[in-house]
Amino acid sequence: MGADIKSLRVRIRSVDSTMHLTKAMGLVASSKIRRATRDMTRTREYAAAMQDVVNVLRAAPECERSPYMQPTGKGTRLIVIAGDRGLAGGYNANVFRLAATMPEAEVIAIGKRACDRFGQEVVSSEHYAATQAKELADQQCRDFLEGKFERLGVLYTRYKSMMSQEATVLWVLPLEKTEEKGGGDTLFEPDEQTVLNAAVPTYVSGILSACIRESFASEVAARRMAMDSASKNAQEMIDRLQLQYNRARQNSITQEITEIVAGSGL
Repeated sequence: MGADIKSLRVRIRSVDSTMHLTKAMGLVASSKIRRATRDMTRTREYAAAMQDVVNVLRAAPECERSPYMQPTGKGTRLIVIAGDRGLAGGYNANVFRLAATMPEAEVIAIGKRACDRFGQEVVSSEHYAATQAKELADQQCRDFLEGKFERLGVLYTRYKSMMSQEATVLWVLPLEKTEEKGGGDTLFEPDEQTVLNAAVPTYVSGILSACIRESFASEVAARRMAMDSASKNAQEMIDRLQLQYNRARQNSITQEITEIVAGSGL
């Protein structure tokens, strides 16, 4: 009986220590949520503004001859964005599960977990700068024009709410013709195709930055929810173990009293 009591006491301490850790990680995630969602909103707005401009341009008949609308290469290139750390529920697993559905794609990894997964040099997703996104976008545009791949996609996690995030692929290149309206009064100099060709690298850079910021906001939200759930489960486990400990201790005391009473009657 004494061994059981000691074992329960050790388990309670162990779970309590784990609960303190999950609460601390939850607090850290909470402190990052405001900045992450603010950055996500700003980059979303920038990407949406660039998207509006590109939509008007690619609807113009002159832009149908743009090399960005006429792929010459073969194969798929995928920029996979995952987290720098784990303990975020299914955040990283969902990204890798979706990436596994496209095994033929050439992968460029962003985020320490993605870099480890695909055997590439470690690149942080949390601290990925806009200048890095611009360099990467420029390189992808050059490679596309040189025919090194046929289409470019960004696999990221879309932030829907604190409770819900979804891994998805956004196809960036080639551009497809649209029926966008509202650009009839806009004058582009020297012409629509020249402006589109010049704007595409900036457009891709904006999309990439927005996807990275949205993925990070999703990671922080997922980690906050995961740590809250873990803390709740730990507390429930402590309550169960404490109940078992109290019962075992009560039984031990009862047994000792019984032995003492039985011994005094001899």
